[in-house]
Amino acid sequence: MKRWVYLFSEGSKEQRGLLGGKGANLAEMTKLGLPVPTGFTVTTEACLDYLAHHNQLNAEMKQQVAQAVATLAEKTGKTFGDHKNPLLVSVRSGSKFSMPGMMDTVLNLGLNDETVEVLAKNSQNPRFAYDCYRRLLQMFGDVVLGIDNSKFEARITALKKAAGLKYDNELTADHWKRIVSEYKELYVKTIHREFPQDPIDQLYLAIEAVFGSWNNQRAKTYRRIHNISDDLGTAVNIQEMVFGNFGETSGTGVVFTRNPSTGEAGLFGEYLINAQGEDVVAGVRTPKPIKVLAEDLPDQYAQLKAICEKLERHYRDMQDIEFTIERGKLFILQTRNGKRTAKATLKILLDLYSEQIIDEEELVNRIEAKDLEASLHPSFDEKILAKRVPFLTGLAASPGAAVGAAYFSAEAATEAKARGEHVILVREETSPEDIEGIAVSEAVVTSRGGMTSHAAVVARGMGICSVVGCEALTVVNEEKIGTVGKEKIEEGTILSVDGSTGKIYFGEIPLEEVTSTVALDELHAIWDRHSQIKVRANAETPKDIAMGMTLGATGIGLARTEHMFFEKTRLLQFRQLILADTLAERLQVLKELKKVQKQDFKFMYQAAAGKATTVRLLDPPLHEFLPKNDSECREVAKELGKTFNEVKRKTDNLAETNPMLGFRGLRLGVAYPEIYQMQAEAIVEAAVEVAQAENYVITPEIMIPFTIDANEFARVRGAVEEAVQTYLTKNELILNYQIGTMIEIPRACFVAGEIAQHADFFSFGTNDLTQMVLGLSRDDSPRIVNQYLDAGIFADDPFQVIDEAGVGAMMKIAIKNGRKVNPALKIGVCGEAAAHPKSIAFLSQLDINYISCSPFRIPQAQMTLAKAALATSAK
Repeated sequence: MKRWVYLFSEGSKEQRGLLGGKGANLAEMTKLGLPVPTGFTVTTEACLDYLAHHNQLNAEMKQQVAQAVATLAEKTGKTFGDHKNPLLVSVRSGSKFSMPGMMDTVLNLGLNDETVEVLAKNSQNPRFAYDCYRRLLQMFGDVVLGIDNSKFEARITALKKAAGLKYDNELTADHWKRIVSEYKELYVKTIHREFPQDPIDQLYLAIEAVFGSWNNQRAKTYRRIHNISDDLGTAVNIQEMVFGNFGETSGTGVVFTRNPSTGEAGLFGEYLINAQGEDVVAGVRTPKPIKVLAEDLPDQYAQLKAICEKLERHYRDMQDIEFTIERGKLFILQTRNGKRTAKATLKILLDLYSEQIIDEEELVNRIEAKDLEASLHPSFDEKILAKRVPFLTGLAASPGAAVGAAYFSAEAATEAKARGEHVILVREETSPEDIEGIAVSEAVVTSRGGMTSHAAVVARGMGICSVVGCEALTVVNEEKIGTVGKEKIEEGTILSVDGSTGKIYFGEIPLEEVTSTVALDELHAIWDRHSQIKVRANAETPKDIAMGMTLGATGIGLARTEHMFFEKTRLLQFRQLILADTLAERLQVLKELKKVQKQDFKFMYQAAAGKATTVRLLDPPLHEFLPKNDSECREVAKELGKTFNEVKRKTDNLAETNPMLGFRGLRLGVAYPEIYQMQAEAIVEAAVEVAQAENYVITPEIMIPFTIDANEFARVRGAVEEAVQTYLTKNELILNYQIGTMIEIPRACFVAGEIAQHADFFSFGTNDLTQMVLGLSRDDSPRIVNQYLDAGIFADDPFQVIDEAGVGAMMKIAIKNGRKVNPALKIGVCGEAAAHPKSIAFLSQLDINYISCSPFRIPQAQMTLAKAALATSAK
């Protein structure tokens, strides 16, 4: 007989796949002896069986559920439908991976027209009993039978208006009795059936509804966004009800063991006195900070704090805990690893490590690339921000800064995003149906709800900036406007949202990039202890180099000197060099260019602060620099004092059918050695002057690009070295330097042993090597690659992930042959594909010294290299 049902006392945290995250954690907490309400779990396998058999619970499954209910009755002393002590339960979903608010829940199941009277008598609180009953009718009608929830809410709103009341908790027992009657009439009027009075019928229908919610649209959207498989299914947890709405010594709340926005240690959360859990997350009432519970119910707060500390140490992670206090008795309803911002993730893991809750290996393996990436989000320009006055303030629910146009529904937000707009989703409060709108938004703003409301939790988990609980904001969805006093927000109004302070501004405030992060400094040291392969930055401007150093680069692996000529004045100088007709004219231009190049390199060395710096000599596909049309030819001719015909003729002579395979790289150095000699002189002179001024030890690494032959490389190296030695000898200087080449052409891989006789280092340029090995233009490849990805011919874009079978095989040949001739040969990889986690898994197996990538990819690359090293050592 297949087992479909497990009591909480029979499971463990290791059974997440079978019991779902919630069920596994409830079982684990039960084993730990914590005050968990008794219950049982119907497995994820049962869900998959239900879905596979046309949404039918099989007889064996129903029998096991009935037996579990009987066991629950024995443990609690309560029975379904009992006239003295009725059993009431909650029915909640629980998949393997947390999907907050995406699937359905039913509370107070077991109430009917008779047991509600028993509950009223036993509790001596008819208002409480009928409030519970109307909640069951409302949830059951919405979740199980598909009645629009707004129809239920409309009845309550109308009654409050008629009675002159503002809040739900002002309604009396008679009010709730009236609502119950209206709800039952709504069932008959809407779906032509009555609310089922038999609790076991209620239970089976609720289980079916939860199983069915696995395939609702919002759940499928959430899984798609978070890369969760559709094949997992959800478990269902049936648990004895405990009531936080039992009076002033009862309450309910959500607490995190650390601040999910900042990572700071200490309890963080909210609670409500005399309420059920749905009231907290729905934002219907404004909750109190968890610290106030120490004043309201000090004994229960102390017990909760101790349990939180125990659970965090047991699970070795920050916990998100739901609790209820029923007439002074604390119950723990759920624990799970809490969702947190990227910034908080890094701090929490480092703190857990320093507190010896996790070891260094676990620290390395638990950091994810997405958190590192998200931690580098921009913020507002502080100088401009200081001059701006916010028109609205709320709770800073998820940090970061965002600018976009306001929209008031998920549909409108999605449509605006499709038009290319940056979107700010503005809502009274969000619900699970808004998931698609949240996913496309730069920020989420709500007028209601607290720090654990749906908007706050979902936005924080997705790394989206969010401000919630803006009480001064009134949202009128029908008119598509929001008002703050006399101010009005209409669709398309540009807002700047600061999720770190909770302040919102009209208009656009410029964003600035992250310039430092303390957590990364500690992580760099840890990662470096595990990986022998270092990470450098692809950067040539002082700003990019400084960012690379801030983000942990061990040096500059690729400074592209041709990128230094894109600025308008320099572009003109470079065009003058290209269009020069005589050596004398060319040398005159080079004399001026050397001045600016030398200054460039001095800035570069200063920014690198003595770290290794590889400067690639000019590698310009000429089409990027030549005038594009007759109009540009006339403009250039005028600026250079030449005739149109002279410029046009020279431009036409230099035009190439395929410039990416034409006159570029060291081919320029063969034809015009004076160009590379000028650059080499500028590199060395700058290094000497900065080393003397800053007291650095600088060893310039001069990289000659596009090599295909050993003789070719030797010739250009000789010309470069001649210029360097002439300067050093003339000035009686000694400077260590290296001259190497970029390996980016297949032939160079095959003759790498010959080239290595003349080279001090190799650096693989994976962009060019990929396009030549695969015969795909890197500029035009997306159209072809996307078709191949869709057809399943490629598993990955070869310009994003190194093609191991082709490009990787070439690299292995070059490394093997190069090292054979020159064991001291330094080898790096400087294409952006090198930083992809899949590429690193391959590269970490090769005998290389470093990889180089753009600054913002450095932390991810370092982390992935450390993980790869740990995985290798574990084998």
